[in-house]
Amino acid sequence: MKISAVISPHGFGHASRTVAVLQMLHRIISDCQFDVITSVPEWFFEDSLKVERYAYIPFETDVGVVQLSPFVEDLPGTVERLKSFLPFTNEKVLYLAELLKERKSDLVLCDISPLGIVAAKLANIPSVLVENFTWDWIYEGYIELEPRFRDFITLLRDAFEMADYHIQTEPVCEYRSSNLVSQPVSRLPRMPRHVLRDALKISSNQPMVLITMGGIPQLLNPLRPLQRFNEAVFVIPGASEQYEWRENLLLLPHHHSFYHPDLVNASDVVVGKLGYSTIAEAYHSGVPYLYIPRNHFRETTPLAAFVERELHGMRIEEADFIHGKWLDVLPSALAIPKKQIETMNGSQQIAQFIAEKLGMGISQPQ
Repeated sequence: MKISAVISPHGFGHASRTVAVLQMLHRIISDCQFDVITSVPEWFFEDSLKVERYAYIPFETDVGVVQLSPFVEDLPGTVERLKSFLPFTNEKVLYLAELLKERKSDLVLCDISPLGIVAAKLANIPSVLVENFTWDWIYEGYIELEPRFRDFITLLRDAFEMADYHIQTEPVCEYRSSNLVSQPVSRLPRMPRHVLRDALKISSNQPMVLITMGGIPQLLNPLRPLQRFNEAVFVIPGASEQYEWRENLLLLPHHHSFYHPDLVNASDVVVGKLGYSTIAEAYHSGVPYLYIPRNHFRETTPLAAFVERELHGMRIEEADFIHGKWLDVLPSALAIPKKQIETMNGSQQIAQFIAEKLGMGISQPQ
């Protein structure tokens, strides 16, 4: 059995969600093989997708939104990239369709690459769209700021509607007709909380705060406000070129050796850019989340509502984050106990759905 995953390279959230589904599929269908088709860096899958039978195939599958920083989008730059990507050329679609046939794919899993869906249709291979938003919906939110997005919305909507199966994952931004609405999808932690803390050299009774920008390298300036809050240890991926302690700050490189779901699970509070994969991992770990909104990104409103409802979440403004004023609310967040989550991980729901559609039946993962 061969599944080809065609993944958007917008941040790491779509890759994280896909990895979670593929990991669960591997537990349900032990002889399943995977092709990962994307321009997300190969090291991400080497670190995350711990299965033997997969191939990484670098290919530009999507544009998404060009980012100038974790919080600022480059709308003119996005439009220029879309102009070179849409409408899909026959050459590009045919190349991917032939690749899917050559690789003997039985199913194409798309998160949220419209090109993968169009190529699967041409190759006569069933496709599954997995999303909590689609790009036509995101671009609609930018029309007042950048009217040229209108040129692409219908093309994208038509492409997404070509999918044979449609799965939406909570928190959903806009509910549409779908075959399944799953619980949040996250990768599972690998290490118990105390083992990861031992590896980080953080004691079990020290409050640990994870500051994350969802895979976008970050420069925190100044760091001194965090150092003054010495009641907690702050773990900050992407803030240094090497593993580095600065008093109560543990700075990690962008590509580090610790598995992100383990970092989330070992934390007492997560702080960072509002993004799907961090929400899903914090949700299933029961960790409070202090989120920084992206004010022009249309996904912000439904995601923020979910965080505040389900994760004891608190909003902090970007300026307050940069200048350390958010530390005023940190003691309240640290006082919140971890929440016990009883719901099934959406990755299992999706894997079971796909297994059923492939005619493999449904079994519980081992």
